[in-house]
Amino acid sequence: MGSTTTLRIARQYVDAVSAKDFGTVVGLFAEDVVWHQPGDNRFSGTHRGAATIGEMFDGMMAVTEGTFELGSTGEPMVNGALVAVPVRFSAKRDGVEMGMHGVDLLRIEGGRIAEVWLFSAGQQGEDEFWGVA
Repeated sequence: MGSTTTLRIARQYVDAVSAKDFGTVVGLFAEDVVWHQPGDNRFSGTHRGAATIGEMFDGMMAVTEGTFELGSTGEPMVNGALVAVPVRFSAKRDGVEMGMHGVDLLRIEGGRIAEVWLFSAGQQGEDEFWGVA
């Protein structure tokens, strides 16, 4: 698979997350996708399978009453099967606002997103925002 296809899939991912179209996001995943959510909060950890990750998205939207937003802050950067996407995300919860930069790192294989690692510029603040389950 060439870098053009990898870049196209990464852009589809960013566009769908930005539009809060999580059904499309999940549709871009390989069946056995692995998602690495950083930190020490209710959503942290390694999540396996599109359905499980979809449930995590639903949980984030529920906790933030639909205010969670993510958008790309620059062009995706491709290195083989890996794509680094600079992002900014924000949300409101219980009168508290969170907003920070990060990077979503995607591994794309066979035309599908096979693995995702997220990085947050202020992990402690993100942990405090999401809290524990």
